[in-house]
Amino acid sequence: MTSLSISEVTLTFGGLNALTAVDMEIEPGLITSVIGPNGAGKTSLLNCISGFYHPTRGNITYGDRSLTNASPHSVSILGIARAFQNLELFSGMTVLDNLLLARHKNLSYSFFQALFFSGKTSRVEAQNRAYVEDVIDFMELEPYRKHTVGSLAYGIQKRVEVARALTLGPEVLLLDEPMAGMNIEEKEDMVRFVLDIQKERGTTVVLVEHDLGVVMDISDQIYVLDFGEVIGAGKPEEVARNPKVIEAYIGEE
Repeated sequence: MTSLSISEVTLTFGGLNALTAVDMEIEPGLITSVIGPNGAGKTSLLNCISGFYHPTRGNITYGDRSLTNASPHSVSILGIARAFQNLELFSGMTVLDNLLLARHKNLSYSFFQALFFSGKTSRVEAQNRAYVEDVIDFMELEPYRKHTVGSLAYGIQKRVEVARALTLGPEVLLLDEPMAGMNIEEKEDMVRFVLDIQKERGTTVVLVEHDLGVVMDISDQIYVLDFGEVIGAGKPEEVARNPKVIEAYIGEE
C-alpha cells in the first residue's frame, strides 16, 4: 500500500494564503481526519490533493508519483477518489446510472469496438456492471438503484455520493464532510460505512468532518488546521489535549 505525502504545501489566492507550509503524512490503510474551524483550509487541501487546485509552493506525492500539478483525471487513474461536500451527482439520472458513469476510466475498448459491441466491449461492460452492483450492495442502496437521485432523501443522496467515489475503485478515498446535514441515525449509518470501507475494502480514508465526536471515535490519526496552518497532529487523545487545538475551537479567557 502507498502513502500520501504533503510537503510544505502553500496555496495562495492573490494576497490570501489558504494554506501555509502544510506538512502531512497520510499512512496507508488508516482513517486520517483533517479538522479545523470554518475557513481553516480543509477543503482547499482536498482540492490540492485531487487536482482541482495546484499548490503555489510545495509538493504532493503518492508513492513515487507527483500529484503537485496533476489533473483530476490523472489523480483518479492513480487510485485517489473524492466525495464532495456539495453533491456532485446527476440528479435526473438513476442511482445505478450515476455509479456506472463513474466507471468511465475503466472503459478500455475503442470507439469501433463499442459501435459493434464486440466481445471485448461486452466483457468490459459486464465487469463494470458487476463492480457497480457490488458497491450498491456494500452501501445498501439496493432499494434505490432505479430511483432518480433527485427524488431521494438528502441522507441517501450523500450515501450515493460516497458510493460514486467508491465505484472508482480507489486506494485512497477523500471524504469532504460526508455527514454534513444528516440526522443522528443517518450519521450512524455513514460512520458504519466509513469504517467498513477502511476495514473490509482496505481503503485509506482521508476524512474532513466537523463532528468532533465522530472524528475522535473513528480516526487513527488527526491533523488540525487553523487559518491554513497545521497547529496540531497525532492520535485522537493527543490532539484532544493540545492547547493550540483547544484554543482554536473554544478560545481562551
